[in-house]
Amino acid sequence: MTFHTLNELIAEGVRGRYILVRSDLNVPLDGSTVTDDGRIKASLPVLTKLTDAGARVLVTAHLGRPKGAPEEKYSLKPAAGRLAELAPFSVTLAGDTVGSSAKELAASLQDGQALVLENVRFDARETSKDDAERGAFADELVALTGDNGAFVDDAFGAVHRKHASVYDVATRLPSYQGDLVHTEVEVLRKLTADTQRPYVVVLGGSKVSDKLAVIDNLIGKADTILVGGGMLFTFLAAVGHKVAGSLLEDDQIPVVQDYLKRAADAGTEFVVPTDIVVASKFAADADAETVPADGIEGSSFGAQGIGLDIGPDSAAAFADRIKGAKTVFWNGPMGVFEFEAFSGGTRAVAQALTEADAFTVVGGGDSAAAVRTLGFSDDQFGHISTGGGASLEYLEGKDLPGLTVLDR
Repeated sequence: MTFHTLNELIAEGVRGRYILVRSDLNVPLDGSTVTDDGRIKASLPVLTKLTDAGARVLVTAHLGRPKGAPEEKYSLKPAAGRLAELAPFSVTLAGDTVGSSAKELAASLQDGQALVLENVRFDARETSKDDAERGAFADELVALTGDNGAFVDDAFGAVHRKHASVYDVATRLPSYQGDLVHTEVEVLRKLTADTQRPYVVVLGGSKVSDKLAVIDNLIGKADTILVGGGMLFTFLAAVGHKVAGSLLEDDQIPVVQDYLKRAADAGTEFVVPTDIVVASKFAADADAETVPADGIEGSSFGAQGIGLDIGPDSAAAFADRIKGAKTVFWNGPMGVFEFEAFSGGTRAVAQALTEADAFTVVGGGDSAAAVRTLGFSDDQFGHISTGGGASLEYLEGKDLPGLTVLDR
């Protein structure tokens, strides 16, 4: 693929022009407080480049999954507020997306200022499967840019969505790839072509079904796949172990068994934990003990026991594999890292990534939140992705609509 770049747009001249930028402000909130501003900080460089060059920047973004109508808990107000605190330029939030507030504030925007439009998903047309409905919404967004507008996609976390603010606006305006999206694509290319070996993939998270396609595509490409998180229990069940009350997807057991067989034939090794931290219940203060992976029902909690983390022996083994790698991709925590008692596996993986002499990629979403929650800084890793779902779909080999539409 070949893309028009942000630098090309700036070289053409943007002073006084309205530039519509799709940013990723989909940040976690605790009430009205942003708990992880990583995506906001990642969006700043492109917005700053444009405002420094005199553009009048209109920012579109989503937050959460509102049902096509305004919901206060999904307002971009906290994210826009945090952006305003961090930005070296003026930031205003419109009270709507393409309504009277957006139109009035856009009309009064000055060179070097930014206006954040309210959550695009407050309009049901944003995510519509109907091309005409999405197109009508895109037309209203584009109308805000006047006669000489342009579009910059800098929201990698949304490029796997065929949504109006990602896809359809790009068919209506001169379109450019933002620096953040460019960096993400270059990083993912390193994971799919000319990858330095050994190549170790660490997969966690709650459900194996969420990772099926990426696992399928990694067999034969990765040297080692380390399995943690809730999905590990389906792997344990696939090799005949009982998992008591742990998260289990029975219907995926045959799929996992097939993966294990195919991987052995293709030269990819699956490494599944040998010990598990089992708890009496899903709670931060639950009683817990470490047992062998084949002895979960033999814990003090019997059939009611719930596996909430990989054990210390497994964490050490995973760390050794990571430190011996030249390329590492990690997506998904090893356990319930939000509870301190069950954060050991995730912490061990993160620590090993910081110590590895390797190109390390943290694959967005919960993994990115985990490393920050556990006290690690972004610069300790080769790259922290802003797009968990988009990263996985890229690694699955899928076409991402938000990228293909920018291909010149």
